[in-house]
Amino acid sequence: MAASLFPTITVATDGSSTANEAVDVAIDLAKRYGSSITIITVAPLQATFVGASEAYVPPSPPIVDLPYYRTLAEQSVQRARAAGIATVKGVVAEGVPVDEILAYLEEEPPTLFVVGSRGLSRGKRLLLGSVSAGVVQGFKGPVLVVHPGTTKPRP
Repeated sequence: MAASLFPTITVATDGSSTANEAVDVAIDLAKRYGSSITIITVAPLQATFVGASEAYVPPSPPIVDLPYYRTLAEQSVQRARAAGIATVKGVVAEGVPVDEILAYLEEEPPTLFVVGSRGLSRGKRLLLGSVSAGVVQGFKGPVLVVHPGTTKPRP
């Protein structure tokens, strides 16, 4: 049997519809190529701002919705297993999504990374940041960006 084109696929999800499409694409590719899948999700830290006129208070631990992201990763892992993928791993990180994803990809480089794109305008991308754009810029490997609605059958 010939070696698989993509023996290891990593996909990022945040629970959005486009991220779910990206997971579906990763599962489909893994089935076609006999790949293992790693599903990564990042619980973003909630920023806390203190006004200049307020007294400094030592920072409390950041608010993170970690249980939600653990559940999200586990649900995605179960979807992949239900689709027949034998080797599936879920990874949950905390922090800035782009930074955490790039750190993981550097530590465990896949042969393909799949990520959804929210389809932000240039202005919103500049203000809010774009995980897909950040990963495309920072990861030195193949990246498949899934745009909203592109996996739906066309008439």
